[in-house]
Amino acid sequence: MALTDEEFREEFKPLQVPPAYSEAESLEEKILFALAEAGEANASEVCDRLTVLDPDLRKEDLGEKVKSYLLRQFDKGLLNGGKKEGLMYFNLAKITHSNKGKVDPDLLAPGLD
Repeated sequence: MALTDEEFREEFKPLQVPPAYSEAESLEEKILFALAEAGEANASEVCDRLTVLDPDLRKEDLGEKVKSYLLRQFDKGLLNGGKKEGLMYFNLAKITHSNKGKVDPDLLAPGLD
């Protein structure tokens, strides 16, 4: 099923890393914060960082959720990543490094500017 423009924008909106860790944030935001602090990490390392930031979280409960979320964002192209030593490592380079491409505003579709 094809996404409408609005659905596409919602599904593929850029990730936003919270400026500080807060226990009130969603698990997804906590994962992004932990990954940003690490710079580059695999899912297990992100879980380790989360348990340091929030001792009430248990690594056993986080493992599959963290891995699934990171892989989903990677598959969408919102996170960078690659395999090292048989493990998938992720980073936020897509967010932290500016795009060096150029945009011709005359070629933009209406509503995208």
